[in-house]
Amino acid sequence: MLILICDAFDPSLAGKLERFGEVTDDTGRLAEAAVALVRSKTKCTKEWIDAAPKLKLIIRGGVGTDNIDKPHAAEKGITVCNTPKASGIAVAELAFALMLAVPNRLVEGHAGMVAGMWLKKELKRTELFGKTLGLVGIGNIATEVARRAAAFGMKVTAYDKYISESAHAEMVGSLAELAAGADYLSLHVPLTDETRGMIDADLIGRMKDGAVVVNTGRGACVDADAVAAALASGKLRAYAADVWPSDPPPEDYPLLKAPNVVMTPHLGASSKENLLRIGAEVEAIIGSFLEGGQA
Repeated sequence: MLILICDAFDPSLAGKLERFGEVTDDTGRLAEAAVALVRSKTKCTKEWIDAAPKLKLIIRGGVGTDNIDKPHAAEKGITVCNTPKASGIAVAELAFALMLAVPNRLVEGHAGMVAGMWLKKELKRTELFGKTLGLVGIGNIATEVARRAAAFGMKVTAYDKYISESAHAEMVGSLAELAAGADYLSLHVPLTDETRGMIDADLIGRMKDGAVVVNTGRGACVDADAVAAALASGKLRAYAADVWPSDPPPEDYPLLKAPNVVMTPHLGASSKENLLRIGAEVEAIIGSFLEGGQA
């Protein structure tokens, strides 16, 4: 059995998987692979799947599977799995770092120091304490964010169409209600037809003046033109994001040059510790798959 590692995983993973079969990162051998390991970079389209006639299992190292044509994989008898529990801490820590960067003026302060400026009077800070954090989605990652927000003295609210209760957040009945009450709105939903562009001009209009949007979910869940316009007008104080419509985003993507944007290049799940957790989940998935006699 050939296991193909298509994207970046912890370097130790290949050796750990050798007990299951041959392991390679040569994507030119896709046609021979029984198992393919992907993250965000590889797009498992219909054409990609059709080029892998021996494929039995695709494992996405991460939370979402929107880069995989799951209906076509099912037609071909290919099992699709992901590692949803592994990334909770890594992504939550980055989401919280982005949320801290905005009121503490970290980016402006650093840039000023590098430029030889002492902006002590110019840069006014605010606190997270006492502010309301609205979580769009309350899965593993959002729950970890909620725990951290509580430690900072924030009020935590959440809306999730598929989850009605949480021990870590006050659930509200609609996205509009969530947005209207939030000082910080943090996105933690997969990209679907339902969530695409969900942060649009109408929803932004319902938000508090000066609210902040934090996005470590999916880049396409926001209407980039609407967010850029709200940043330019001051309706939104800031947009802090680690996710983009593509890796990297197109040069003309509106939010790259909008004011008051804090950006990171999709680093959320890439901590060393998280890559090791993802690897452990991958091992377990392959082991269970083989025990079931499916490869």
